[in-house]
Parts: sequence; structure tokens; C-alpha cells
Amino acid sequence: MVMFLFLVVALAVVVAAVTLAVVGGGEGGPLPDVAPERLRDPLPLDRPVGRADVESLRFPLTVRGYRMADVDDALGRLGAELAERDARIADLESALAGSRAAAPHTAPDAAPHPSGQEERQ
Repeated sequence: MVMFLFLVVALAVVVAAVTLAVVGGGEGGPLPDVAPERLRDPLPLDRPVGRADVESLRFPLTVRGYRMADVDDALGRLGAELAERDARIADLESALAGSRAAAPHTAPDAAPHPSGQEERQ
């Protein structure tokens, strides 16, 4: 019987504590909503993205993982920069191929001596 009374009193105390916590039981009222975490270190806007920028990129966690908007922005920026670099590489490779095709083909025997004078035998 004593154990039963103890459990009833303990249950009443727990219910009272939970009720006070839910109602707010204070002068400040309910707690304000917390602003969602935002990406603190976005990719740099004033220069191209480097390897260190990508390695240091960390997304804030939300209830179901990462904020989709932050991840989409970062992936969009990386995709645009990779496309720009690929286009630049293709331009440089085509310019290099064009300059190699335009260069006169010289035989190795006709190459001048490094000292600027022909070798005499």
C-alpha cells in the first residue's frame, strides 16, 4: 500500500512538472523560435573556387539532413565553375593543336647548335 501511494505521488509530481513546462510557467512566456542555421562559410564570390574551399565546405544539419537550398547553391556554383574550366581547357588545347600544326617541321639534323655556332668537323 505504501508503494502504491509513493507511485501516485511521484506520478502527480511528474504530471505537474510537465504541465508547468508546457504552459510556460514563467514571465517570459514560451521560448521564441530559433532561427535556422545558415551556411556560415559559403563558397567565395570574388575568386574561383579552389580545392581547399571545397574541402572546408560544411553544411549545417537540419531535422532531415542538410538544407537543400544550401546544397543546391553549392552544387550549382561548382558545376558552373567546372563547366567554365572545361571550356577554358578545350580552348587552350585547340590553340595548342593549332600552333603545333602551324609550326614548321624541322629535321633534327638542321637544328642549330645551342652555342649559336655550327659545329665544325
